[in-house]
Amino acid sequence: MTVEYTPEFVERGYNNRAAVPEHPQWFAKYAAWSQVARDRYQPARDLRYGENPLETLDLFVPAAKPRGTFVFLHGGYWRGFDKDDFAFVAGPFVEQGIAVANLNYDLCPAVSIGTIVDECRRALAWVVRDGPRHGTSAGNVVAGGHSAGGHLVAMMFATDWTAHGMAQAPLAAGVTLSGVHDLAPMVKFSLNADLKLDAAEAARLSPVTYGSRTQAPLLMACGANETSEFLRQTKLLWDAWPGNRRPTEGPMFVPGTDHFSVVAQYADAASALTQATLALF
Repeated sequence: MTVEYTPEFVERGYNNRAAVPEHPQWFAKYAAWSQVARDRYQPARDLRYGENPLETLDLFVPAAKPRGTFVFLHGGYWRGFDKDDFAFVAGPFVEQGIAVANLNYDLCPAVSIGTIVDECRRALAWVVRDGPRHGTSAGNVVAGGHSAGGHLVAMMFATDWTAHGMAQAPLAAGVTLSGVHDLAPMVKFSLNADLKLDAAEAARLSPVTYGSRTQAPLLMACGANETSEFLRQTKLLWDAWPGNRRPTEGPMFVPGTDHFSVVAQYADAASALTQATLALF
């Protein structure tokens, strides 16, 4: 059956706050957990990777020489949230000897999604080039992102890095968690007043428009209780990029989780999502 992407259908499929009425409780947990993580691990704060206002990152480093670096890109439909809301992600990785770069980027409508993609490219280049001076590992870099952050990670996989002055793709692996990989529905979404997408720009900024430029493993995951559109978006990339599939048997649909509780799985070192991400290192 062909689905008609009316504005009403798009709103039901992509308005996660409406789909998860208890979302304020999750936001409060993110903030509390993140304060604990900053207090415990004392990251280097607001290191600058570019000239735009929010081109900064926080760097969490383990006590011993790190065996890899996890670069985390937050969600918020390219228009909300901040790295400070997701510092809680760092803990399980630092405890396993992995440095964590927790990224900020500028937000719509002050900048375009295209500008955000470029900022994330600059951030990854900084992690590889300059990160080791601050205690990271440049040789085993894994990027993970949630929601809009998942889209941004996939765009990093679709990037021709030689056009950005790098000999090869900087990523050893990646995670797209609840990512939006086809931006066409966003044109009819209520938030497009801020995103300012038309059909052509949505296609240009959709990872599924491109082939992956790397064979690096990409964990494609989503909350099992998310809307049908987010489940579809995850399966869409799985179908489009067979050379990157992790896990190999199919996308990882995390049981019992919705769009906001699935990223909270990173607060638990023993969760299946955290363990699957650690296995990429």
